[in-house]
Amino acid sequence: MAETIAGITIPDTPLVAATTELVRAATDDLLFHHSRRVFLFGALQGERRGLSPDLELLYVGAMFHDLGLTAEYGSTDLRFEVDGAQAARRFLLDHGRSAAEAHTVWLAVALHTTPGVPEFLEPEIALVTAGVETDVLGIGYRDLDPARIAEVTAAHPRPQFKRQILAAFDQGNRHRPGTTFGNVNADVLAHFDPTFVRDDFVKIILGSDWPE
Repeated sequence: MAETIAGITIPDTPLVAATTELVRAATDDLLFHHSRRVFLFGALQGERRGLSPDLELLYVGAMFHDLGLTAEYGSTDLRFEVDGAQAARRFLLDHGRSAAEAHTVWLAVALHTTPGVPEFLEPEIALVTAGVETDVLGIGYRDLDPARIAEVTAAHPRPQFKRQILAAFDQGNRHRPGTTFGNVNADVLAHFDPTFVRDDFVKIILGSDWPE
């Protein structure tokens, strides 16, 4: 039987069930509940914006978006967003979805920390980012019905979420600091590690091999 939270029905399909099973096994409560909220808030923001995403693909994108922070799916040399995107693409292809659908979800996951771009792309891409922005940054929070927000957080609580998600970003990226160049997670590493030195885009240009 399909589950409905805050008026959003989570598709009752084998793909969604397999997604939930995989992500529940790979993540702790923090990331699991956050990812479910990203789907729900993304869908709610989609209603507000008049978008009609494929809810199965939106669900996969939302549930996989932070999978690259986990020990099982994270790498040592790629951005964590790319790790999650690669896992989502493999998963969708293995479950019979098209290459185009897998690519859409790849972009949804890979771009979710790149503000100013996803909103102009397919609804599934735009709304994974919208869900992340609502849950993590509070962007669009006041645009949603407080009763629906309360229903989402009753189903998927966020105790001490601000501090916990920052710690998760730190733990998931501290072993690959170079991958945070041009990425919001450079701010996280700088917050937790006073010795962290950011790569500098201007210095890279001025110090390149070109003589002028």
